[in-house]
Amino acid sequence: MTFAFPVLKPPSAQARALAGFGSLLLDAALAGLLLFMVIDRTAPPQDLPWKPFSLNQPIGLATSGKLARIAADPARCKAALAAGEVAFTATPARRDGFCSKLDAGQVGGGGLSPAGPVMTCREALAFTLWNRQVLRPAAREILGAEVAAIDHYGTYACRRVYGQDSGRVSEHAHANAFDFAGVRLSDGRRVTVAAHFDDEGARGRFLRAARDGACKVFRVTLSPDYNAAHHDHLHLDMGRFRTCR
Repeated sequence: MTFAFPVLKPPSAQARALAGFGSLLLDAALAGLLLFMVIDRTAPPQDLPWKPFSLNQPIGLATSGKLARIAADPARCKAALAAGEVAFTATPARRDGFCSKLDAGQVGGGGLSPAGPVMTCREALAFTLWNRQVLRPAAREILGAEVAAIDHYGTYACRRVYGQDSGRVSEHAHANAFDFAGVRLSDGRRVTVAAHFDDEGARGRFLRAARDGACKVFRVTLSPDYNAAHHDHLHLDMGRFRTCR
């Protein structure tokens, strides 16, 4: 008995091209997966958006995006503060005309003076990150001392911007802003925005570094460079707008 075998035709040019393209895609996918694994294992977690946020990590490429996502979720915000061992005692929600204290709490520790200011969770989260990763490292590097206390002018004030009778409501009216006045150092020195912001020496460099670092954390950072109303403090808030001056 004789068997006839079908004659196989060579693949067309189009089929060969598709096969080659598929091979390239597979190679690219494998190379991408390998690159992702290398980055995932070697890059700092603060630079990777898929890595967990931590208040104990330096500010990196992905910090701003992580902070924004967590700050927008009250539950995740409180969890991040708890994970960072920040004392945050929730206060009753309150509305008073155009003012409010919602998702707010009293913040303990951190060397704050006066102690225990009330601020929103997102403001507390941003402040703690700035305090740990900007303010205190800058004091060590530039001033050669530890921050013993952080002086401030408060967080909550039921008022409009600049205390005017009309116009935009201040973030202070929602306990969503912090007015930084200066620091007291472990060696007894005192550094204030009012006296030293424009200083050409170490104290001025420290305050300007604190301002520049705040711009990477808070949505609004206003300094004496902004206007005369901020000659003695840095205004730091987590409101809707974005400004750095």
